[in-house]
Amino acid sequence: MGSLTRSFALGLAAGGRSSVAITVPVAVATRDRHGFAAVALRTVGRLAVLGELVGDKLPTTPSRLDRPVLLARIVAGAVGGAGLALAEHRSVPSVLLAIPAGAGGAYVGSFAGATWRRWAAEEGPSWVRPDTRAALLEDGLVLATSTRLIRSAPRGEG
Repeated sequence: MGSLTRSFALGLAAGGRSSVAITVPVAVATRDRHGFAAVALRTVGRLAVLGELVGDKLPTTPSRLDRPVLLARIVAGAVGGAGLALAEHRSVPSVLLAIPAGAGGAYVGSFAGATWRRWAAEEGPSWVRPDTRAALLEDGLVLATSTRLIRSAPRGEG
């Protein structure tokens, strides 16, 4: 999978859970390191994702399509796309192209996730209701995508 596709996929996942936009590049960049800083960074990233997984289910959580939330997800996708390309030791042009790829993925992922959740809550089959079940399925897809991106990252010099 090429750099743009991987950055777009990370953006899609960030549209679902924005914390993966930073956690995935950090995990790729530190995957063969076992020192305190590397372990701490990966742990903080995992805790951020866990916190978002829980926070997403709270009734007070704002819609991901609210303007400031959507903009934050798009920025997270852009930063995550570039971060992933950097962690994979891609060329400078690839890193620059990863920015709009990650942002675009986050935009699409945000709307796709919101549409899925709305459909599941209003018209979906009983097995995805209440909305929490649909959210858990979305979580599973985001985590599977993130794990795949980490495990399949090309190993560069560095």
